Amino acid sequence: MKKLVVRLKGGLGNQLFCYAAARRLATINYADLALDAVSGFKYDYQYRRSFALAPFSISARYAHWSERMEPFGRIRRYVARQNSSRLPFRERRYIQQVGVQFEPELLELKLQDGITYFDGFGQSEEYFIDVEKMIRNDLVMKTPSDPRTFGISKLILKSPTVALHVRWFDATPSAHWLDRVRAYYISGVATIRALEPDAKFMVFSDRIDQTRDLLRSLFLNESDGAFMYQVEPLSAASDMWLMRQCRHFIISDSTFAWWAAWLAEGRESPTRVIAPGWIVHPESSATAWGFPGLLPNRWTVWK
Repeated sequence: MKKLVVRLKGGLGNQLFCYAAARRLATINYADLALDAVSGFKYDYQYRRSFALAPFSISARYAHWSERMEPFGRIRRYVARQNSSRLPFRERRYIQQVGVQFEPELLELKLQDGITYFDGFGQSEEYFIDVEKMIRNDLVMKTPSDPRTFGISKLILKSPTVALHVRWFDATPSAHWLDRVRAYYISGVATIRALEPDAKFMVFSDRIDQTRDLLRSLFLNESDGAFMYQVEPLSAASDMWLMRQCRHFIISDSTFAWWAAWLAEGRESPTRVIAPGWIVHPESSATAWGFPGLLPNRWTVWK
């Protein structure tokens, strides 16, 4: 029997990439998929992230402790990585992606009987686009129950609404970063308004006060409430559920926003996605962005 254990890690957006790539790999190999929802977060002392996929309609089971290579998981994973790295890719039992570049050989990998461990981010729709319908069905979200989220949802559905997402990675961003990001959003808003003159802009951000200051020049001449609804941060799941209900997107360089936009594209109404095209190298930041394969060709990329 073939089993694929996927090691989930990172924030919500990265966990979705991990899952989608592994789900496709397990499906084409008729393998049992199990989620390692523990080891990828056990030593995350800096960000303190945790398993975030419970709000989705995922049916995969959780990996047993032995399938997570416990006990002494850290040591056993290290040994498995080292041993696998010496083998041809097609013979490896521990699949680790090095870097963020698209690896086409993963699409053709034939799993062997027994357990294969997948430890990678899979940050491209090319890893799962051929099973797109299945992934979208898996990632239907459970409806939040809190009244505040429902209230914001009603505002979104009243008119053509644009999800404008701003992600702050640095506590004190440089003047260059602020100027570039501000120019990106000004351009994105102008592009959407040419398409949807009556559009409303719903702002989502992990730092809403700083975002108000960043975008203040965009709204100086707007009547109060006619252009932008400010959304205080809710839970990650609630924010994504709300963003998915918007018609168009101006996303940040964030995999969280990437997934909100990608999942919203599955509806009947056409969705326009504007994304930043600058390149962020993983060795110089907490995130990577703009590398080949990340942004779908159908999206409008601003450079």
